[in-house]
This record gives sequence, structure tokens and C-alpha cells, in this order.
Amino acid sequence: MSVDSSDSPRPSGPQLFRPQLSNLDSQRKDPRTLTSLPELLSCLSALQSEEAEHSRSLTELLNAREPILASLERLNTLVPQVDTILADAALLSNNVMNTAKTAERVGGRVRSLDDEMGRVREAGDRVGQVMDLKASLADLRLSIDGQDWEAATRHCARAMSLPFEVISGPFAEATVPTSDSHLPPAQTLQQAREILLAIFRKNFEQASRLRDSTATSRFFKLFPAIGWEDEGLEVYASFVVDLVRARAHTSSKTSSPLYYIAALTALFESIAMIVDQHQPIVEKYYGPGKMRNVVKRLLSECDRVVKGIIEGWEEGRSLKRKLSDIAINPSLSVSSPTNRRPTSSTPEETTVDPREIDKVLSELAGMIGRWSLFRKFLIDSLNDDSPRAVDSNPELHPDESQEASSPDVYDTTYIDSTESRRLFSRLTTTYYIPLEVWYIRTTIDKAHRLSTIDTSQLPCSTTTPDDVFYILKIVISRLLSTGNVKGVEVTLDHLRNAMEQNYISVIRKKIDDVYRHASSSGPVSWGEKGDKENRVVFIILLNDLDISSSHLDHLVRDLSVSQIISQHFTEDNQLIVKNYLTTFSGLIMNLRSALRLGIEQMFNQLMRSKLRTFITDVFKDVSYVLDEDVFAVVEHQDYVKKRFIKAWEGFVDGFKENFTENNYRLFSGLALDVILRPWEKFITTLKFTELGAIRFDQDLRSIMTFLASQTAFGDAREKFIRLQQISTLLNLDSEEDVDEFYNSSGITWKLSSGEARAIVGLKL
Repeated sequence: MSVDSSDSPRPSGPQLFRPQLSNLDSQRKDPRTLTSLPELLSCLSALQSEEAEHSRSLTELLNAREPILASLERLNTLVPQVDTILADAALLSNNVMNTAKTAERVGGRVRSLDDEMGRVREAGDRVGQVMDLKASLADLRLSIDGQDWEAATRHCARAMSLPFEVISGPFAEATVPTSDSHLPPAQTLQQAREILLAIFRKNFEQASRLRDSTATSRFFKLFPAIGWEDEGLEVYASFVVDLVRARAHTSSKTSSPLYYIAALTALFESIAMIVDQHQPIVEKYYGPGKMRNVVKRLLSECDRVVKGIIEGWEEGRSLKRKLSDIAINPSLSVSSPTNRRPTSSTPEETTVDPREIDKVLSELAGMIGRWSLFRKFLIDSLNDDSPRAVDSNPELHPDESQEASSPDVYDTTYIDSTESRRLFSRLTTTYYIPLEVWYIRTTIDKAHRLSTIDTSQLPCSTTTPDDVFYILKIVISRLLSTGNVKGVEVTLDHLRNAMEQNYISVIRKKIDDVYRHASSSGPVSWGEKGDKENRVVFIILLNDLDISSSHLDHLVRDLSVSQIISQHFTEDNQLIVKNYLTTFSGLIMNLRSALRLGIEQMFNQLMRSKLRTFITDVFKDVSYVLDEDVFAVVEHQDYVKKRFIKAWEGFVDGFKENFTENNYRLFSGLALDVILRPWEKFITTLKFTELGAIRFDQDLRSIMTFLASQTAFGDAREKFIRLQQISTLLNLDSEEDVDEFYNSSGITWKLSSGEARAIVGLKL
């Protein structure tokens, strides 16, 4: 077993080689067991090695003894010095201990002296505070007797600023009372505060009755100085409530469409002016956020007045009867053919006049909108953390100019829990939403019935899209003016359903009816006259869908950036309302889907069969095996382009001038989809010389230029990519390898490598 020098002390003397001897003993055999000469010689050799090892170890021990003895001698010489140091250290320790004891005794006495001095200072301060208390109470009594209310307020505030333990302490109770006022100082101070409260309240109420703005301001500022903040705000709230009640009511008659709106406007404006003008003063003397307590009282008065106005409006406008009328007279979707001339409407068509409902809705939206503006103003004002300027001579008069504020954080609990909020929410859900939905449905149906075709201008369309989206813009603008987020969400959802069911579905049905009538009438009806009439009907209906899609897109974008949203909604609700409008714009996809389906339906029914021989007619007798002479003749005649233009113009005759630009683009795109694939296949049946390939490229480019001049094909270049790549391959140099060009040209190929090789194989 070996010994690790890092874990145990190094052995000295005989222990240094004891492990080695143990190892030798274990390796050497017992001489008594040796039986042969080699074994004896081996054992003798081992003994000689062991002897040499012992001799070497003894020599090392003898050599190491002299340095150890020298070190011991040097240590012995240091013993006297160490003894001297030890004696000095003991003496120093004794001196330090004596000094520490002396310092402790002196420090204890100093601390005791400091405590005594502190108690003396505290007693002096207490005596001074009691003297101040006694002087303040005496001056307070004199000021009250002299009716100097500002001085009385200062002396009372000075007494109240003293610590409560001083006012109610035994020393003050023993020294402050006098023969004139024998009560303890705490009771004397409280009694004086109550006297001042009664006096201030009485004078404030008297000044408010006399509309003395200077006196009201004077006493209003005194309440918080003597600890009567709540009481001061209470009498002030009563004062401003009286101001609201004293406002002149609207002089118009209840039959006027502006009567109830004017009444609410006058109410909300009076409260808003009070808040705007008085808030800086209240917060200056009572602290930030104190105006909210006053507003709560104002809102209580507002609840009372609003309830009366709404009840009068419901009764005066017979709202319950109108709801019953629209319930028993729902709107009826109309699906008569577009080209039918509507007869003049009669009063018997409906028992509910939409114009009357429109007036009620405008009045109702105005009332709800006034509340939303008022609510937004209160939120902005009462959550404004920025400092507000206060006039150097402020007066509580309700005729000062308004100040604007900008909120960062909104706390709406104090206003959203009011009765007024509940009443206007009920107006929105009970009256506004049902009436607005009925009105838009009825208006859309009426627009269908009164729809006429304007043939005086191209492209042709009916009056329905303009009428419907004009009304829709009015309805959504009126909806946004209410400032009711939940109402906007629910109403927009109903408006979306109304547009889908009463507008888009009706136009779809008209398109289906034209297609169905044409199919059921048989081929005879599809003569020249019948084909033209049905084609015009198709085009007009499809134009209506395209115009509707454009109108709706512009309507949503215009309303999303209009000032009406920022005026009626708080900042945290503006983004929500814009998201609702974006969701409503999903109708655009429905319109475009119906439009594309209609164009495809018309194209398949009327035009697809006419394109079956389009390419073969254009390239009839055309050969691209050309020499120089024939190339010059063909280039001069240019009959491929001329044939294509003639065939194309004949195909789109009656469509280009009647379709809207977007519809014509879709229609032309369908036509190109039909003719391009046969064109590609036809090319593979031809042979090309070098000049023929050049001529084909010229023909292709001239046709593309012509089509580009007809309309803005958004995807025309994409549609012609395969033909352009075919032309590129046909015009490759004969010595150029097609596979190498295909892989290294950097072109995004629409042709496969096999098709590319087949195209190149067409060259002679």
C-alpha cells in the first residue's frame, strides 16, 4: 500500500524507506525453500540490492542531520526575544484594559448627560408647543368674536398643526384652560372648529343664494384649512347643483325634433362648464382628485333630469307603438328583374313611414351622442394629471371660458355606474338598434323597387348601389356619432347581415333568375335580340356588384380616418371601433366573390363556346417556315395581329363599353385563360425556321401590346409567360445547348425541361 504525500505528513528517519523494505520482503523468497543454484544466486543478488538500498538510505539520513541541527540552534537563539515580546504584550494589554474601563465610565456619564439634555429640550419644546396652543386658542376666540374669519382660520389651522399628544396631554390640560375657557384644549379646539363650520356653511349658502361669486370663493377656500374638506365639498356640491337647476330650459316645443336634444345639451353643457371652470380651484385648495366627489353629486342631479327627459321623449314620440309597428311590418326582400320598370309607390305599401323612423333615429342618435360626448369630457377632465392653470383671482362663477385636457389613464367607474348610463344603454338596445336595422333593410328594399337603369352613360348600372351606399354611409355615420362601443359592435353586425340578405343575396338572385330564364326558354330565345337583352341584364347586375364593392371600400376607409371617431370615443375605444369597421369591410370579399361567380357564370353561358375556334381562326393557313422573301411579305401584311384584333374586338363587342373597368379585366382574364392553353398546344403542331421564330416573337409581342392597350390587365404578363418562354426557346442559336440554357439562364421556368426540349425540336 502506497502513502499519498498530499494527504499525510511526510515520514522521517526509518519510516522513509519502510514501505520499500516491505515491498522487497514480499518479493524475496524464503531461503529454506530454495533447491537449485540459480535460485540461490537470484536470492543472493536480491539480498545484495537490499543491502545497497539500506546503505544509501542511511547515508541520506546522516547528510540531512546537520541542516536540522543548525536550524534548531537558530531557533534557540530566538527564545529570549520571544520572551521579551510576550512580556511587553502582557503589559500593553493591561494598560489597554484599564483605559477601556475608564472610557466606559466616562462614556456612560456623557450618555446620561445627553439623555438629560434631550429631556430638557423635549420639555422646552413641549412648553413652547403648549404656549403656541394657548396663544392660538386665545387668538382664535378673539378672531371669532371679531368675525375675522380668515384670521380665525389661520389660528385654528396653527393649533391643529400641533401634535395630538400635545393638545390632549396632561400638561396642556393643566396649563391651557383659563377662567373664560375652562374646557380641555382638545375640546376647546373642536368646539371652535364646529363653530367655524357652522358659520362658513351659513355664509357660503347665503352667498350662493345671492350668486355672490366673491363671497362663495372666500368661504369655499376656508373649509379645508380647518379640516372640513368633506363638508366644504358637500356645500359646494349643493351650490353647483343649484346652478344646474337654475339653468334656463329650452324654449322650443316638445314637438320640435330638437327639443329633447337641446334639453340634454343644455344639461350636459351646464355641468361641463362647471367642471371645466371650477376644477382648478377645487384641486388647488382641496387636492387632486377632489373634484370627482363633486361630480358624483352633479351626476345624481343629472340622473334625475335625464330620466325625466327620456320618459317624456318615449311618450312624446310614441316609441313603443313604433316598435310594435316595425315588428308587424318587417322589410320584404325584393328580387324582381333589374330591367323591370318599377311603378310609383303608394302609401299602402307600408304602414310605417321610413322617413318618420329616420327622424326618430336622428333624434335618438343625437341624444345618445350628447351623453357620449359628455362622458368623454368627464373622463378626459377628471383623469388629467397635468397641472391646470388657475387665475390669480379665481371666482366660482359658471360663465368662464373652458380649458382642454388630455387623459392618459381612464377611470370610468364613477360615471359608468350612474342611472344615466343605464338609461342611454337601454335606449341603444331597446330602440336604436331595432329601428336602425329595420330602417336600413326597408331602405335597401325600397332602393331595389325604385331601381332604374341609366343608359345615358357608360358603363351601365342601376341607381341601386348609389342609393343604398348613400343611406349606408348616413346610417354608419349616425351610429358612430352615438359613441356607444357596444352599440357599434352589435349594430354593425346587424348591418352586415342586412347587406348580405337584403342586398347581395337579392342581386345574386337576380343574376340566377336571368340565367335560369335564359336556360329554361331554350335555344330559340337566344337569338340576336334575346342574347343582347340578357347580356345587358347580366352586365348591369355585375356592374352593380363591382360599384358596390368600390363604394364599400371607400366608405370604410373614409369612416376609419374621419374625425367622428376621435370626437365621440375615448382613445382606448377608438382602435376597437376601427377594428369593428374593418370586420364590417369583410362584405367586400362577399361582393367580389359574388361578382367573380357571376362573371364566370355569364362567360360560361354566353362566351366560352365562341372561343373554341378562336386560335385556329387566327392562325388559319399560317406557317412559320419562312425564307427571307416570305418573311418580308408576312412582316408587311401582319395578318396574325390583324386577325387577332378583329376576332378579339368581335368577341368583346358590347362588353368593353358596358362593363366597368374591373369587370372587363376579369372578363378578359377569363377569355385569355380559355385561349392561351389551346394557343400553346397549337404552337407545338407547327415547324419554325430561324426567320419563322423571329416572326412568331413579333406576332406574340404585337398581340400583347394590343391587349395591354385595351385595359390594365393586372395578370396579363403572368398569363403570357409560357408563350414568351416558348418564343425565347425558339429563338435560341442552333449551336446553343438547350439543357445548359435551361439550367443556367436564371429564368424562372414555367415550362418543364422536357417541354423545353420539345419546343426546340420544332426548329428546322
